[in-house]
Amino acid sequence: MHKLVMTRRALLRNSLGLGLAVSGGLLAQLADANELKLGKPAPPLVLHTLDGRNIATRDLTGKVVIVTFWASWCGPCLEELPVLSAYAARHAKDGLQVLGFSIDDADNLKQVRDVAASLSFPSGLLGSPYAGGYGRIWRMPVSFVIDRKGILIDNGWDDPEPAWTAERLKRVMDPLLS
Repeated sequence: MHKLVMTRRALLRNSLGLGLAVSGGLLAQLADANELKLGKPAPPLVLHTLDGRNIATRDLTGKVVIVTFWASWCGPCLEELPVLSAYAARHAKDGLQVLGFSIDDADNLKQVRDVAASLSFPSGLLGSPYAGGYGRIWRMPVSFVIDRKGILIDNGWDDPEPAWTAERLKRVMDPLLS
């Protein structure tokens, strides 16, 4: 009996080890999200746009970047996106770049394209609910702001009301763009 228990424990330990090895990328992503700190370098992220371009946040040094996560089926997102799009269009000359990551799956590509067609900023499918160092996208809309030096200055996970409104854009973004 003792040997059988030890065997089960060893099997469980080995299974957990294999599971951790297989999901190591996932665990690393979750750990990275826990390390998301204001005043520290923003985690890198690459937008694979609907028109086939790749835009890396690391290549946008010198610009103020809003990384926003949305979905075509998210009511609050559909309210926020036109406000954010208008603001992005007005402030592109000031060095603002917005990157839109849809968490829709590929089956909703038509709906994503329909929404994205009305936006002034590039969008693409995230392809997974996990966004690297930003963690699992579990609430929407949610956005993060990166300053001109690549530093995270607004963490959407910390904001109880993260949707962009004209007032919030003025408060958070205007000082960064002036």
